[in-house]
Amino acid sequence: MAGASQHTANGARNGHRRGGVGGAPPQGRDDPRADGDVRAPTAARQGSLLGRAVRSLAGAVAQRVPPADLDERDPDYIRETLPRMWLLASLYFRGEVRGLGNVPDTGPVLMVGNHSGGNLTPDTTVFSLAFHAYFGVERPFHQLAHNLVLSMPGLGFLRKYGTVAASPENARTALRSGAAVLVYPGGDREVHRPSWQSGRIDFGERKGYVRLALDEDVPIVPVVAIGGQETALFLSQGEWLAKLLMLDRLFRLKVLPISIAPPWGLNVGDMLGHVPLPSKIVVEVLPPIRLREEFGADPDVDEVHAHVTRLMQETLDALASERRLPVIG
Repeated sequence: MAGASQHTANGARNGHRRGGVGGAPPQGRDDPRADGDVRAPTAARQGSLLGRAVRSLAGAVAQRVPPADLDERDPDYIRETLPRMWLLASLYFRGEVRGLGNVPDTGPVLMVGNHSGGNLTPDTTVFSLAFHAYFGVERPFHQLAHNLVLSMPGLGFLRKYGTVAASPENARTALRSGAAVLVYPGGDREVHRPSWQSGRIDFGERKGYVRLALDEDVPIVPVVAIGGQETALFLSQGEWLAKLLMLDRLFRLKVLPISIAPPWGLNVGDMLGHVPLPSKIVVEVLPPIRLREEFGADPDVDEVHAHVTRLMQETLDALASERRLPVIG
């Protein structure tokens, strides 16, 4: 992803200017060696090696993500694969999507969802398949995903289904092309929240989706899903671990999750994915929110954000009340 490459390169250059990872301490008064500390050079070399290794990995991941190209979406490929993929999702996840009629039939629309299930996000799969089956494969539809998801082995087919790297620029480009766009403001933080928090909408303070909808003058359609956080036992988001390893600077990753999932058992990072448990996935689509009609000519971003998340939380609570047992639903 070009944006990811630039982000990584800038982070590396900034790190050298600040004397961060990979930068040796200046000799002189502040040089530990001036005081006879023979351990400092060894620690510095180790830090330098670690920094170069992490930056090298970041560059390799960035190179695996191609520049966003909306034309990579392939209606013929979707038409060919949709029946068997929907059959698989129906049998394995018992996927159920309600309220697709709430999505406007034509024109650009910003769908805002809660996110679950680790890097494989089965709720996205179930919803995307249902969307294509309902509206037809010719309707432009793009889903925004993290660079690491697009770079994972075996997931290149997602680009043929319309998935592009998550960025404001890609979202604007897709909306201006007239497409329906699905975004997940909670991102990697929400998708890896502990399983016992599966009934909570967790966007944090991310409100950029509201500004995007206002700038492009498109309706917001909330999309609420449940069941994804039961496809593994998610234990911790690992925010402290991500910060320790500088993943927040190099990969835009704020978390390094810890879970228990097949086939690995203890699964740190979910970088290679996992075999999801066959949890029942239910998705409910809410009526569109036309911001200037409901909030006036100059809507307050905080007010809109509070309204959207409240509606989504109420819906998620209702969906949770229907479930009787984890995984089984």
